[in-house]
Amino acid sequence: MTLATLLTRLTGDEKHAPSAHSTLDVLWVLYDRVLNVRPGHEDDPERDRFFLSKGHGVAGYYAVLAAKGFVPHDWLDEFGGPSSPLGHHPDRLRVPGIEISSGSLGHGLGLAVGTALGLKAQGFAKPRVFVLLGDAELDEGSNHEAIAFAGAANVDSVTAIVIDNRSASYSPPGGLGSLFTVHGWIASEVDGRDHEAIYAALTEQHPGPHVVVARTETKNA
Repeated sequence: MTLATLLTRLTGDEKHAPSAHSTLDVLWVLYDRVLNVRPGHEDDPERDRFFLSKGHGVAGYYAVLAAKGFVPHDWLDEFGGPSSPLGHHPDRLRVPGIEISSGSLGHGLGLAVGTALGLKAQGFAKPRVFVLLGDAELDEGSNHEAIAFAGAANVDSVTAIVIDNRSASYSPPGGLGSLFTVHGWIASEVDGRDHEAIYAALTEQHPGPHVVVARTETKNA
């Protein structure tokens, strides 16, 4: 079964369907080619961590997890149902492979920075922490606290990915990347549908925290 077919089974959630579609390409590249994660080894301390801060775009995430064997395909048929583990926002206690429960926007980046610091304090040098945010989510002030701290502390194992649908209320004149670079982050901008460009940006080595702004054409997501 193709990833597109899996996602089609989830798009009954019409309100959040654009968010799922806008994140799908980045999620696929992450799980197919970048992240050091495997089904059945969700608690491996050496694994990479991925945080979906943009929790309302979870349908695309579920499709990728099913395609990669973290959850059964037939779970998708009950998406959002009263007894389904696949809710309209992700629940880390019910879905294998999910690192954080999210949905209240503005929390994921702070959790990612804290997790990266915690891993280093425990002596884990290899794991990387990736966090996916929406552009409008950057209106939340808690993100800017995390951005400033990660830059000042040079938390180099963190990569933030911002899905840019041109839906942010206060997009700065220098673009979304400038919100990060002013605090010492390295910024890359890519076509959010170009898998090779996404892969190259996510695997670049940088001497500090890194943000990838992935542009998409999906509106209001």
